[in-house]
Amino acid sequence: MHQFSLEFLSDRELYQYYMPFVKNGGLFVRTPEHYSLGDDIKLEVTLPDALEASIVIGKVCWLTPIGAQNGTPAGIGVSFDEDKDNVRNQIEQLIGRLLSSSEPTLSM
Repeated sequence: MHQFSLEFLSDRELYQYYMPFVKNGGLFVRTPEHYSLGDDIKLEVTLPDALEASIVIGKVCWLTPIGAQNGTPAGIGVSFDEDKDNVRNQIEQLIGRLLSSSEPTLSM
């Protein structure tokens, strides 16, 4: 299982990485490495103002290759499968007012 550590310093940054259209929530992870859809991923997520990281287990559900049009950085989208700390709800509370924004994110 591949592992990534993500630390978000602001709500706006978190909004850029969050994938609200994924059924159980998801996050975009910048990486130049190649992954396949369905690969297992462990995320260590530190939200803005959190004292410690939460662990989320998920699967690759989105691929943005190197050199993608519109200048989007290379990376993967990880859908949440195991979210014991309820990171999805914490994220949506932090960025709730931004979810209806038309500002582009790293995945859409």
